[in-house]
Amino acid sequence: MATLTKNMTKEEIFQLKNRLSSFILKESTPPYTYYQIKTKECTITAYTSGKVVFQGADLSWLEPATPQKEAQDQAGSDEVGTGDYFGPVVVASCIVTKEAREKLSHLGIQDSKQVDDTKIRKLAPLIKDVCPHSILIVPNSKYNDMHDSCNMVDMKCRLHNQAYVNLIHKGYTLPKQIVIDQFVQEKIYYRYLQGFPEVIRGITFETKAENKYLAVACASILARNAFLEAWDLMEEKYDFKFEKGAGSKVDACGKEFVKKFGKEKLYQVAKLHFKNTQKIGA
Repeated sequence: MATLTKNMTKEEIFQLKNRLSSFILKESTPPYTYYQIKTKECTITAYTSGKVVFQGADLSWLEPATPQKEAQDQAGSDEVGTGDYFGPVVVASCIVTKEAREKLSHLGIQDSKQVDDTKIRKLAPLIKDVCPHSILIVPNSKYNDMHDSCNMVDMKCRLHNQAYVNLIHKGYTLPKQIVIDQFVQEKIYYRYLQGFPEVIRGITFETKAENKYLAVACASILARNAFLEAWDLMEEKYDFKFEKGAGSKVDACGKEFVKKFGKEKLYQVAKLHFKNTQKIGA
């Protein structure tokens, strides 16, 4: 397990927590810390001294991105919402040409996990203006219906493939370089898509692709922005503040939601197969 230590201001420490809010699986407050959070990828301990310790198998996402083959036109896709109990799953695909890259070069675009939500909302319209894109949003009711017959990996395979198919149907030609931020091995990805009438092949599957390929980073931001917009509508509809992620705060939020709206409404706002449903008592 790798360990990385950084010195950060109190403001930076809480900005970091805010950016990772959707990915927090567990949160605690050991002595002399602001917080300790656990995500799928690492454990982060933020000490009141300003020292922040990151521990995980792969901490490459913390280092500055090194663009790879940025001279080529490329397409990329990414998903968000899969770690959140509340809210939809969103997959976005995006084509970045050499001309688009030049227009976006000054914006500091990177993986949405490393960009705060305020900046996400500002960047997304700029990306949409210059990049062909496709955004697929699976609301919770449809997600729960789909999950009865396909698991999360199966669903993501279908959505990534469809996001690229949609670009073709819109009249765009996919570039030779197509990249997915890897969530499953290539062989298994195509196994899930057996029997589908249109399957996009020739894809590069690479971990941490959002830190290496601009098209994936753009797709990540578009997906996150769509997730936030759907979240806004959900909170407006129910006049209720939902918690992101899947930790203890989400359990408390879920209990409050059920008390106010009833168990049956969880079907419309949550991913019912998550363990949170049992903890909520629904």
